[in-house]
Amino acid sequence: MKSKNLYSLLLLLFPALLFAQSGKVLDNQSVPSKILKGDRKYAIYLPPDYETSQRSYPVLYLLHGAGDDQTGWVQFGEVLSITDKAIAEGKATPMIIVMPDANTGTRGYFNSVRGDWNYEDFFFKEFLPQIEKTYRIKSEKRFRAVAGLSMGGGGSFMYALHHPELFSSACPLSAYIGPINMEEADSRLKRMLPDAKPEEVKTFFETQSALSLVNNIADDQKKAVKWYIDCGDDDFLYEGNSLIHIAMRKKEIPHEFRIREGGHTWSYWRSALPVVLSFVSDTFHQN
Repeated sequence: MKSKNLYSLLLLLFPALLFAQSGKVLDNQSVPSKILKGDRKYAIYLPPDYETSQRSYPVLYLLHGAGDDQTGWVQFGEVLSITDKAIAEGKATPMIIVMPDANTGTRGYFNSVRGDWNYEDFFFKEFLPQIEKTYRIKSEKRFRAVAGLSMGGGGSFMYALHHPELFSSACPLSAYIGPINMEEADSRLKRMLPDAKPEEVKTFFETQSALSLVNNIADDQKKAVKWYIDCGDDDFLYEGNSLIHIAMRKKEIPHEFRIREGGHTWSYWRSALPVVLSFVSDTFHQN
């Protein structure tokens, strides 16, 4: 009788034991940067079995929006509990998630047109290599993904379009896609640089407009990255995301495009994260 009771107790506890396996988030890490002349913070999620295994893991670079920092996805996005649950349920593969700070100094993920704040250079030349040396990360393209919300959605677009050789998948959420034409590029840049020259406006548009990059994509790069694009029907960035979808359809770039009920809110992005984790896991598993 005692053994039967013990067996029943274990059956009751088994689901709880599964979910008791938790990953770990470190949210005040930093790397030195010569390009940005100082230390740069980041947060990182390590999966539940990271400390008990010796294997290497795929990696997702998860970018925050304007006004947040490396702790945004940790505090408001609940990345720890959502990812733990997705892994425990078999909906996502164990992965490392890296969340850099792009809110200190000058806000944003891109290079200044005048070269005085080159965050994108920092990301690819210093940050990514240092992260992938520090942690047990699989360094092949197929095991690397990028995602983000709002400003970070724009970063996801631009990073994957600028460097399709580095990312297997990209998941922009409620993304700011950059200026949609040269007139908007001129207006936006001159708000930051009133004396901006025509060639600077042209550079700004060609390098920081996802629409421009999609419209000029090389034929041999159309299938280089797997895309999952998601935006709420009440989001003020709905138009830009819809234009990207139309441009990708015209250029015959395979992608998943989702319009769901919701706005530019953390409740929307929390609901998107499990789908993102599943999508990038599928690309990690590709043959």
